Amino acid sequence: MKFRPCIDLHQGRVKQIVGSTLSDVQEMSLATNFASDQPASHYASMYKADGLFGGHVIMLGPGNEAAASEALQAFPGGLQVGGGITADNAAYWLKQGASAVIVTSSVFKDGKVHEDRLAELVRIVGRERLVLDLSCRKKDDVYYIVTDRWQKFTQVTVSEQSLAYFAKHCSEFLIHAVDVEGKCAGIEEELIALLGRFSPIPTTYAGGVRNLADLWRIKELGQNRLDATIGSALDIFGGTGITYAETVSFNRQEG
Repeated sequence: MKFRPCIDLHQGRVKQIVGSTLSDVQEMSLATNFASDQPASHYASMYKADGLFGGHVIMLGPGNEAAASEALQAFPGGLQVGGGITADNAAYWLKQGASAVIVTSSVFKDGKVHEDRLAELVRIVGRERLVLDLSCRKKDDVYYIVTDRWQKFTQVTVSEQSLAYFAKHCSEFLIHAVDVEGKCAGIEEELIALLGRFSPIPTTYAGGVRNLADLWRIKELGQNRLDATIGSALDIFGGTGITYAETVSFNRQEG
């Protein structure tokens, strides 16, 4: 298991946002935990210096393309990129320096998987450079994949069967537990256990990590098969629960 860093971009700035408050139309309802005065490239350069590969740059809405490009170019081959990725622009982002592209919404339509769109992405970038974001929200005791800034429920659940299906088309999963994302109120233990048991490919969990103890808990519940990312609790994003130095040390300890 390892810690994977993140750079979340909103309106061109590095921010930490409560995921469940994202919306296309109600900007006033957005809950922002942190907005950085440093450019995205600052964080990318820091991750590069500490050898933290496999993190992700996420563009939350329009107006983030320049900042994302700067981050990728500061750490070529070290970061994945997601947010509005489609078959039309995926190759562009690889040329900008992304190690892989992260996709959700473009492979779903009307709540269902469109296999032709998924196949087209695989054809363009290759399975080994495609990461599927299967971020989810719980409804009726089941985790449903959500799209479009995590506001729209699909008809697809996170299950042994769906994980096996999607794993045939990508190299990794990125899965946010949306209902706890950005709240620093604890991890989604049931989801972590499910992923640790059933995910057949490398998977990064995100959501609710408060401190170093939560990282160790993810390792335990996920059977040492999941990686984890941390946002709002991290000191470099204004948090007080865990320091960036602790995450770097965690990775070195884990090898």
